[in-house]
Amino acid sequence: MTDNRVTLRDVARQAGVSHQTVSRVINGSDKVRPATKAHVEAVIAELDYRPNAMARSMARGRSGILACIAPNLTDYTFASIIEGAQSAAREHDYFLLSASAHDEAQFSKLVDQLVNTRRTEGIIVINPYVNERYRHLPDDVPVVFAGARPREDSTTSVALDDVVVAREATEHLLSLGHRTIGMVTGPMEEDCCQDRHLGYCQALQAATLPVDDELIIEGDWSPESGYSGLCTLLAKENRLTALFMQNDSMAVGALRAARDLDLRVPEDLSVISVDDIPYSSFFTPPLTTFRQDFEFIGAEATRLLAEAIENPTDERTHLLISAELVLRRSTDAPPATV
Repeated sequence: MTDNRVTLRDVARQAGVSHQTVSRVINGSDKVRPATKAHVEAVIAELDYRPNAMARSMARGRSGILACIAPNLTDYTFASIIEGAQSAAREHDYFLLSASAHDEAQFSKLVDQLVNTRRTEGIIVINPYVNERYRHLPDDVPVVFAGARPREDSTTSVALDDVVVAREATEHLLSLGHRTIGMVTGPMEEDCCQDRHLGYCQALQAATLPVDDELIIEGDWSPESGYSGLCTLLAKENRLTALFMQNDSMAVGALRAARDLDLRVPEDLSVISVDDIPYSSFFTPPLTTFRQDFEFIGAEATRLLAEAIENPTDERTHLLISAELVLRRSTDAPPATV
């Protein structure tokens, strides 16, 4: 027999014992007589049987299953986090289930199914504060937030350092000479948007510039909201020369709005953003942005979840990830007449 064909029942048949006895031997149970244990171990060695991690965990009353829940599975950022989480789950001998919940009610039902039917050992939650879905998480199952910081220290998390990224994005525009810098945020119910708002304000205050609420528009991460956001800002008759968009999808909407309004980017308006999604370098012009490593965030979330499962009494970890500024052609000095 080859390695991949040898099963626990093959060992049991060869040893002349039940498969339950083989399972007990594999898992170090003291309910097997020493002579029987030695005999089964000899057969295991003879057949070169290698029990997989899933079989071992099931024998111990564990499922070996993790879950990752996102608002949807089509968004690039969510899908990339899940991809990283899935790869890391395999490395840690877990199987990852990915699922989406579009609203709070779906999320609550899904968590119940995963915990009580699928026997999920741990859950990764992306965007935990959308429609307050975090309130439906169980107390007795390890949880890691991916892409968001926790509001309490009791939950492990891994996320972009949003305050620092937004501050550095605004500082980049300031370093080019811009002094009237607008911002289009994501949904302000999300902590990452609040943190990016804070970083933007910190940079302006450090440059002794006022924070003008008239220059801040709330979006919803979509290109449409980026388009309408820029139009709204320009309709206020301010002398806007630069724009910080809290994600690339809204930035592409802003770039389209600028074209429709006969504004040149970056000659008339500089635009900077966050994410570096794959087509950011193909925008017109190519977008200056901060590169997030979404797959790394997902992988770290899985690693932290595996640690929480193995060591449930350890202190919770809150990991902040830095981002890399990618300079392209959408930012430059303000017009000389401003």
